[in-house]
Amino acid sequence: MGGSGTDNDDLLEKFKNLDFMKMDRRTFIKAVGVLGASLFLQTYKNDIAKALEFSETKVVWLHGVMDSGCTISMLDGGSPDIIEFLQEYNLKLLYHEVLMMQQGIFVDGKLANTSDLNSEIVLDEILGREKDYVLVSEGAISNGPQGSGKYLMLGGRTYKEIYAKAAKNALAIVAIGNCATNGGVNSAKSDIVELMDPRGVAFTMEDASKGILDLLGIEKPVINLTGCPTHPDWVFLTIGAVVLGKIKIPDDLPNVLDHWKRPKVFFPPDHVIHDNCSRRGYYDRGEFELTVGGPKCLWKLGCKGPYTHADCATRNWNGHLNYCPQAGSPCIGCVQPGFPDSTRPFFVEIEKTGIVGTNITTIAGVAIGGALLAAGAHAVRRTAMKRPEDEEGFAEESTPEETGEKPIEEAGGEK
Repeated sequence: MGGSGTDNDDLLEKFKNLDFMKMDRRTFIKAVGVLGASLFLQTYKNDIAKALEFSETKVVWLHGVMDSGCTISMLDGGSPDIIEFLQEYNLKLLYHEVLMMQQGIFVDGKLANTSDLNSEIVLDEILGREKDYVLVSEGAISNGPQGSGKYLMLGGRTYKEIYAKAAKNALAIVAIGNCATNGGVNSAKSDIVELMDPRGVAFTMEDASKGILDLLGIEKPVINLTGCPTHPDWVFLTIGAVVLGKIKIPDDLPNVLDHWKRPKVFFPPDHVIHDNCSRRGYYDRGEFELTVGGPKCLWKLGCKGPYTHADCATRNWNGHLNYCPQAGSPCIGCVQPGFPDSTRPFFVEIEKTGIVGTNITTIAGVAIGGALLAAGAHAVRRTAMKRPEDEEGFAEESTPEETGEKPIEEAGGEK
């Protein structure tokens, strides 16, 4: 290079607007050669520091007892979609059973073939050499029968055994969907649930003492993203925040997570879906639908929006276009810990059923307070946490005439 100040200024002007992160090899070599190493470092020091900080993060994504609904939700995500998500955050997806081509091949019960064709061999190799990856956990972990874990076998081994190995080497665990976070529908009351004994990662239903990590004696930072399925934004943005250091693990977790280990920004403890519901105006005026298909409030059809802590009404689903109540379906509270037992029956007015078997303080208390402040409210005036059979004169579709109550309009404007 000529060495004059003018030449250097011209070259700096030429290169200063280039994006170091997108610089191809030829341009990179030319820039280093023309500017010299020291001047190159001076010009791009901020970009280089960013690149070093933003190093590749490895992700292992495991599937337990589930229907892959959360993976399908991720594949339907947009802005970013899953490809953009992996590229933008410099993630290396080491293992994802649903997206992989490999199939397990066995001969006489033993693994055959190579890792190119056998996902069990690939997983073995990954778990044998990798550490400090983000473990994305989808689906419950089967512990039955009798603690053996044999109700879910992968390649001749229990998923419980595989999960323990994966969890021990993980930097952190991001559990997605209610099956992974709380056991989900697998852990709901049934004739076989005790035999199957499916476990969530840190909770089973609402019981923290029955999480699989506690059972296995493994201590790892856990972030729960509930939902059936979980919203792709919640997954992408949470993992992105971890990768970018916006959430420092484990130091920041006590401040950014709620009691259920969920990010407060997506599952606000002091707000419920009802607060921003597109049908809220009808609720405030006491206008309710009694059959599906109409535009009014869905409260009497069993909507759990006033008790459900999530940002569905402002974030929206399906490409950020709508969400369940807006589309005509009452909220069934699928993000709530203990779902589905904690929020069913789904389509029965909740003031007739109460919320049975749930942590009322954490789930309903805030919602009731919010509803009282906001509307007065028709819904909460009789919300007693009772079972239907405990309520005197209960009828499945009780009307004001049947209950002896005054209609809303005659009750001095009470809603």
